[in-house]
Amino acid sequence: MFIVDWWNSLSTASQVFACFAIPATLVLLIQTVLLLIGLGNSDGMGDGVDDIPDDIPDDIPDDIPDDIPDADTPDGVFGGDMEAEAPDTFGLDGLRIFTLRGIIAFFVVFGWVGVVMDGVELWITLLVATLSGFAMMLALAFLFRWVMKLRNDGNADNRNAIGTSGKVYLTVPPARTGEGKVSVMLQGTYVERGAVTDDEEAIPTGSEIVVVGVSGQTNLVVRKK
Repeated sequence: MFIVDWWNSLSTASQVFACFAIPATLVLLIQTVLLLIGLGNSDGMGDGVDDIPDDIPDDIPDDIPDDIPDADTPDGVFGGDMEAEAPDTFGLDGLRIFTLRGIIAFFVVFGWVGVVMDGVELWITLLVATLSGFAMMLALAFLFRWVMKLRNDGNADNRNAIGTSGKVYLTVPPARTGEGKVSVMLQGTYVERGAVTDDEEAIPTGSEIVVVGVSGQTNLVVRKK
């Protein structure tokens, strides 16, 4: 048989590499099929949208408690001033390299590179195969970060910002006479959103605000702290 002849033609070292490559490839194929039919996941990076209750009102009444955490106090929602470095959920610190899928991809590339380099000195083969495997892990991490960023942006629900603190980026005109811009934490990442206010005075750039409701599909209702 072709497979037997191919196996026997390999050196012992290449057969060892093949023992890594073949099972890892099968597992990766199974994972990919499960993901395509909706039974897999994205390494646990959910967006939390499914947990949003349907009865959140469009506007929060004026009697919001006064103990909403300040913007300069880490509260698990909006920790630290905007001038400080914001958590970069999908930046370099957000790369999920050593995931199960990444490790499997490493062994797939590591094994097949080793098989392809049959006949080359073993130390060179090991070096190239290892570097290639890590390169694949890194590429996969960037790919999933990009996919999850698109998913997060596409499913972002402004209602999740209600009760969080933020800062004004562009002045918010008074009494809903115009639209400003604010920066708030929404579903794990800092975002910029249009904002209106019911306050009788404009909220100038740099002011701390709290989100008290949503207006339409894109704007937040805020008040000055």
